[in-house]
Amino acid sequence: MRPITLVPFAVSMLSIAVPLYAAQAAVAPQLFAPGTISSAANEDSAAFAPDGRSVYFDRMDWPRGTIMESHRTATGWSAPKPAPFSGHWLDHDPAMAPDGSFLVFTSNRPDTPDGKPLDAVRADGKVVRGGGGHLWRVDRKGDGWGTPVRLPDTVNASSRTYAPYVVADGSVYFQRPDPRAGGFRLYRSQYRDGHYLPPVAVALGDPAMHMLDPAVAPDESFIVFDAGPAGSNAPERLYIAFRQGAGWGQPVDLGDALNRYQPWGGHLGPDHRTLYFTSGMKLAGAGGDWNNGKDNLWSVSLAPWLDAHRG
Repeated sequence: MRPITLVPFAVSMLSIAVPLYAAQAAVAPQLFAPGTISSAANEDSAAFAPDGRSVYFDRMDWPRGTIMESHRTATGWSAPKPAPFSGHWLDHDPAMAPDGSFLVFTSNRPDTPDGKPLDAVRADGKVVRGGGGHLWRVDRKGDGWGTPVRLPDTVNASSRTYAPYVVADGSVYFQRPDPRAGGFRLYRSQYRDGHYLPPVAVALGDPAMHMLDPAVAPDESFIVFDAGPAGSNAPERLYIAFRQGAGWGQPVDLGDALNRYQPWGGHLGPDHRTLYFTSGMKLAGAGGDWNNGKDNLWSVSLAPWLDAHRG
């Protein structure tokens, strides 16, 4: 592997300066399963079964979002079909438990059988009809899935609770609005004795940053997320932070070669060294110009950053 060089992070992109590792080798994301999974629709949040033979992701067609499933065959990925627990509401952001025993996702489905789709109440008081999100869990039942169950109010305290991610002990990371800053930040709810404890804000870099989409190693040794300056319309950038004692080290920017894709919605692949992310970039790939104007799934190796940290 070529050496890793430390370069300063541009203060103009965030409110603080943080060091980053810039991989000398070219970072070359690949479009994921073009024409099958990455399609003429909008895809996000690739959540893999532990053996890597099944993948769950969402396809968005507002006001509906459907969690799709596809399975690896001898000739590639099968044509995606709606997961049996999805297809009617605005379902998105699937996240697989590391052992494959359950999946957590975001949905605006009614909290009660006789309720209405969940609205999102923004910080300015504006209501987005049907645009809310609470976290739901669906358990694996043999070769199928059970009935989704809403996570408790300790987790779903906001009508804008999105982007869950599950770690090895069952604890859940997610994003929701920060009541102090107005933007989103990341939270973690510890799973203990069959219960989710009150969420704790994840301390990463400058607390004034707008932080989204946690992708966390099963052992919580590192976290990838996207972030940007609070109150800015500039595209977020991807960062990685490594475990440091009981907390997290300084976030490391993943560099211009990757962030030129304007990536978001990162998820780890089954090897925990590949990042799958969403991008609307119209770039050449898969033997031709991929220019469908939609958000699709891409993958990139995290090896340069993981190896630099551990080496």
